[in-house]
Order: sequence, then C-alpha cells, then structure tokens
Amino acid sequence: MASLELTSPGLVTVEDHMNLTAMLEARASANPSAPFAEAKDAAGEWFTVSLGEFRDRVNAVAKGLMVQGVKPGDRVGLMADTSLEWSVLDFAVLAAGGVTVPIYPSSSASQCAWIIEDAGISVVGVQSEANQEMVSGLASAPQVIALTAQGLDEVAAAGQGVSDVDLAARTEDVTLDDLMSIIYTSGTTGRPKGAMLTHRNMVEHAANVEADPSFGGFVQGDRTRVLLFLPLSHIFARFAMILALSAGSVIGYTSNHKTLVADLAAFKPTWMPLVPRVFETIYNRADTSMSGVRKVLFRWSAHVARDVSRAQEAGSVSASLKARYKVADALVLSKIRRLLGGNLDYVLAGGAKLTPEIGHYFSGLGITVMQGYGLTETSSAVGGTPTDDNRMGTVGRPIAGNSVMVDDEGEILVKGICLFSGYWNAPEATAQVMRDGWFATGDLGEIVDGMLTITGRKKEILVLSSGKNIQPAILEDSIRSHPAIQDSVVVGDGRHFVSAVVTLDPVLLPDWLAAHDLPEMNVEEASVNEKVRELIGRAIASANEKVSRAEAIKEYRILPREFSEAKEEMTASLKIRRAVVQEHFADVIESIYSQNKPTPPSAA
Repeated sequence: MASLELTSPGLVTVEDHMNLTAMLEARASANPSAPFAEAKDAAGEWFTVSLGEFRDRVNAVAKGLMVQGVKPGDRVGLMADTSLEWSVLDFAVLAAGGVTVPIYPSSSASQCAWIIEDAGISVVGVQSEANQEMVSGLASAPQVIALTAQGLDEVAAAGQGVSDVDLAARTEDVTLDDLMSIIYTSGTTGRPKGAMLTHRNMVEHAANVEADPSFGGFVQGDRTRVLLFLPLSHIFARFAMILALSAGSVIGYTSNHKTLVADLAAFKPTWMPLVPRVFETIYNRADTSMSGVRKVLFRWSAHVARDVSRAQEAGSVSASLKARYKVADALVLSKIRRLLGGNLDYVLAGGAKLTPEIGHYFSGLGITVMQGYGLTETSSAVGGTPTDDNRMGTVGRPIAGNSVMVDDEGEILVKGICLFSGYWNAPEATAQVMRDGWFATGDLGEIVDGMLTITGRKKEILVLSSGKNIQPAILEDSIRSHPAIQDSVVVGDGRHFVSAVVTLDPVLLPDWLAAHDLPEMNVEEASVNEKVRELIGRAIASANEKVSRAEAIKEYRILPREFSEAKEEMTASLKIRRAVVQEHFADVIESIYSQNKPTPPSAA
C-alpha cells in the first residue's frame, strides 16, 4: 500500500512573543468586562467572571507562587477536578514563568509518585483532602497547596508585596516555542511518558482552528458558550478551554456527572467537547429509563433521527422521511434537545472512536457532531470532520497548519503546529516515534476520498495461531455501545479462535434489567445469570456481523466486576490496559480456551 498524505496549509502565524500569558493579557486588556466564564459557588448558584477579573486573579496567585519559591522553568502540578480554580492556577503557573503538569485526581499514589519524581515537581495544587494527604505522604513529597478558592486566596495573599514589574519580568522572554506544559500519556502499555507541549501548540493551533472555515464556525461570535465537563487534566478539555479564551467563547465549569443534565439546562452551551462514552451514556440512560409505549416511541424516533442524518450525509432527504421526522421531533427529539440545554449546535467527539450509530443519532437531533482525531502528543485534535463535509465514521482531514500521512504499513503519521517537542527526560522514546519530522502515532488508518478513518491500534493487533491478524477495536467499539455493557476486551493472541470478556455497567444495569423484566441483581449476580448471558450474547452476535467469520468472537465471559483504575486495569482517561486485564482475569480466559468446542453467540 502506497503512502497517502493530507495537508492543510496554515492560515495564521502568531507573533513569537504571544505566549499564553501574553494572549490572556491581550484579551483582558481589549475588553476587561467581557465574560470569561461562569461557575457555581458552594451553594450551587452560577456566577460570572469577567476577563479582567480572571486576569487579575491569575496575576495575584502568580505573585504568591513566586513568594512560595516557584522559579522560571519550575514544574508545578495540578491535581483537581475541572473547575474555575484549575484554570486560575494553570495560567498563574505560566505567569510566574513555570510549567504546568496536570495529574488526574483519580491517580493512585504510585502514579502520582512517578509523575512528581519524573517531572521534578516542586509545588502541586491539590483539590481534595484525601489527595492532599496522599501526596504529602509520598517519599519525595513536593510543597502542597489547596487547589480550592480558599487555598488560592491564601496563595494570593502571600504575594501582595510582589510588584507588577517583577511579575512581568517572568514572562518577558518567553516565546511560542518555550515549554508550556508536560502532560503524561495514558500509559496503556507501560509507564506514562511526559509529552512536552509548547505555547505554540496552544496559541497558534487555536488561532488556526478559529481561522479554518471548515472547523472554526462553532467558536465564532460573542454568544458562543462551551460547557467543560471532561477533566482539564486531559489535553482535549485543556485545549478546548484555551480555544474558548482565544475565540471569546464563554466557559462553563462543571465536573459532576450527577448534575450534568441540570447544568446543561442552566448554562445552555452552544458547543461541548465530549468523549464517546458520554454520548453512549446519554443515549443509553434515555433508552433504559423508559418502558412500554414511551420506549417504543423513543426507539422509533431514534431510528428516524439516524435515517435523517444518513440521508443528509448522502445529500437528499425524501418528503416521506421529512414527514416522519416532523412527528418524531414533536413527540421525542425536541424534548431530548431541551435536556441538552436547547442551544447545543456543535459537539466535538474525541478521545476514542465514536460509533456511527451513536453519531448519527445526535446528528439527527440537529447537532453537528465533529469527530476529531489527536493524541496528547498532538495537542489534542490534529484534524476532524469538517462542518461542510461531515462523514460519520471518519475523522475527517487536518486542521489548518497540520498534516496527516498513512504510511505503506497503514500507520498514521502526523506533523504540524500541533506537534509536541518530545518526551520529558526520554530522548530515546522520542527518537522511536519520530521519522524525518513526522510523529508515528501507533494508530492504524486509511485515507479514502480525502478523509481519514481510524482502523485500530498497531500494538493491539492480535495474531491467531493460524496466522490470521485480528484488529479488536471494531468488535470492542460495537460491544461497548450496548446499554448494559461498560467495557469489553477481545482476546485471541496466539490462540485458535477469538473470544472476549465484558463488564457490566453498574449505573445503567438496574434500568436495563427492569426493561427486560428481570429481577434486581448486582453486577456479580448478573454476570452468572443465564438470561443476562443470553441477552448480552445478542450484543456479541451483532458485533460479529461487522467482521469476517474468522475474526468473529466464538466465546465470551461476563466478568463479576467492572475494570478498575485503582487496580491499574484502566487509565485515568478510561483507556483499557489490555495486558493487565488479561493478567488479572487469566483464569477466566483460560476457562474459555479449555473448552473443546466453543459455542458462537446467537442473535436470536
């Protein structure tokens, strides 16, 4: 297979001095009273923070960090849920000349210890008391500050004697190519590596997103609003925050999934970054919460919404389909849109592959679903599906200033203004992934009609004892979309057939059981229930329809518990550590292959 390349020329060149601190100052000075964000106070009431207020708060905290010993180039950790305070400390570290190092608040002590040691973190802002105790108890514990409103007040108070001149001196020589942040990768196949991102990766990349007519429309205009729900420790949400600041979108902060529906209704976002699991949860919760006629209507309306989305993609919607959609919209779809805030026009899907069925449903609601592709090393999205040519199942084409290539082995390579500057303290690891200026992503893909499609991960290919190569992603993505299933891992490397282990979703399981007239049971009880196994078998059979007979799952097991981040079976960004799962459930997997004649799942 010959190499294929897609390139989108850069549209904007940013002046070299326009680092993130300078960008914030420019935005705040131009219109200090303009809203920067809305957040909730301790009583759950929303309040507004202007650009000027945010800038002043950032500078005050930055001065306090200087007093506490943060020097130019020092690494400062941030370990907290998505919040206004997270953004304040992020920008304050940069204003003090430091480098931010996000840490997921769900990280274990060993994970924290590794990041703190490897990055050489001198100060870390921590939100929860439990995490403050954990970090303080580490052998190489850095200075800990409370990443709360009160904690930042205390930091700011300590810096009242620092002059504006001394603060400005910290960043007067910082250029776009200087280090801005070290973000540690998921570590699905080993210890996390620290990806070094520069100010250019954020500032110039954001400017080109805004300027690109195929992508920037969702942030254009002074009424655009983005609700940040994903962890700011993840590059996807972090870049969305910086893009919003750059473009003038008002940011809403929330991190509690239990209040997400209420927060959507209150904040009324016009765009949101989401991972596929959130899409699937929204759809599955609606489906499993209904019964009888309401469920029939919901599923019929969902079917109509998907048909309309596919027809729009093909270029024509028939009169009969328009009539059915009008009824479906009046009965169900308009209500779903109101639950999403009523004004949601664009959703950015990233972090994992979005199944076309779920994507077409949201598109049928009237929401433009922009499927992005990127990694930590590419500063979030290197590309995505353009608003003027949105083909579900693909991840589109590069954003202005970036290039994507699929080499002759099917691996996706990337270069451009989004590309990181290497791995912290790991020149050998950097050399392994760089090829003549191109970053080898480890993802497999193909380019068809000018659009990139992801087909799997290079390191996750399974090779059966027959020599047949199996890409598990197609099967796993399909299985995972089932309302009762939380995760799946396809197995078969070195074996004579393909199998799978699946975990049930403890949140959605009760409604799903009730919808199928099954008694209440917990995940462990459901994992050995014959009726549950029969119903889950239908999801396996449905996934098998997407692959050849040789690639199909012949046998499966339902596990008695969900995968755990604490047991290091999944990363903080919800990626599965395949090797750890297979080690922890080795007895279950061996029980599959000890059978002489596997029984293929039935769709009946």
